[in-house]
Order: sequence, then structure tokens, then C-alpha cells
Amino acid sequence: MSTILNTNGERLSVPQLRNLRDFKCAIFTAEWNPRITHALRDGAVDVLHEAGVDDSQILLEDVPGTVELVNAAGLALHQMRDLDAIIIIGCVIRGDTPHFDYVCDIVAEGTARLNAKGETPVIFGVLTVNKEEEALDRAGGSLGNKGAEAAVAAIKMANLHNRFMML
Repeated sequence: MSTILNTNGERLSVPQLRNLRDFKCAIFTAEWNPRITHALRDGAVDVLHEAGVDDSQILLEDVPGTVELVNAAGLALHQMRDLDAIIIIGCVIRGDTPHFDYVCDIVAEGTARLNAKGETPVIFGVLTVNKEEEALDRAGGSLGNKGAEAAVAAIKMANLHNRFMML
């Protein structure tokens, strides 16, 4: 089980789902930097399990890289109308070229565009770090697990959408 801590190193408070029985979540994980991205994914799944979500309610899919996360989330938005949340998980580590900036810009802008539609929330669980140690600290290390934090955000946003559907 992953460490379910927030960035401050305190235990995360996992909110209760308003509509647990019908809750469905997709988690798309970039294959690059798998030691990190798999730890983030596992942290997200651990939080969903703690909230009472069954494996049958979670779709787990890998995509080649961080840029492809936006396409996968967009596909899910259009093809899987019963999703309550989508979590995208990736890790981009700065190198010696501007590639880092391009990838970060694409995934951040793409995610913002998907979210601006006000449909199913797309939760940004992408680490953008200068070096691998920073990522490991945030993938179950000393600074908690950002994947777990993404799952908490997914639950909170699903609850918000559920409340608005009731109005």
C-alpha cells in the first residue's frame, strides 16, 4: 500500500463519496518514468479503495507518454459518459532541452481545455520536476503521494458534480 500522505506529510483525509454505488473513475498513466508513475497510480487507487470504491469501478489504462494523457482523457470524456472523474498521471523531468517545457505546456493546456467544458472533471496528477529525486519524494516519499492527492480531488469534484445534478 502506498503512503497516503499529503504534501505536508500529514495523513490525507479521504472524503466520503456521495454516490459510491454508481461511481466510476478512469485513471490514465503515462508509461514514461514508470517507477514514479506507477507509485502515483497506486496511491490514487489506494485512496479510491479507502473511499469504498471497488476495482470494477476503476478503469486503469497506460498510455505511451504524458502528452498522450490529454488524448486519452478526451476520448474517455466522449466515449464513456458514465465516468464521474478522470485522473491523468504522468511525470516530466526537466532535461537539457526545451522538450520539458513543450510537454508541460501541452498537457496543462489540454487538461485545462477539457475541464473548461464543465463535463467530467479531469484531475491533473502530473509531476513536473527538475530531477528524479523530487519526483520520488512526491510519489510516496517524504512529501507524500500526489497520486493520492489527485484521487481526493477526484472524489471532491465528483461530489460537486453530483450535487449540481441534483439541483
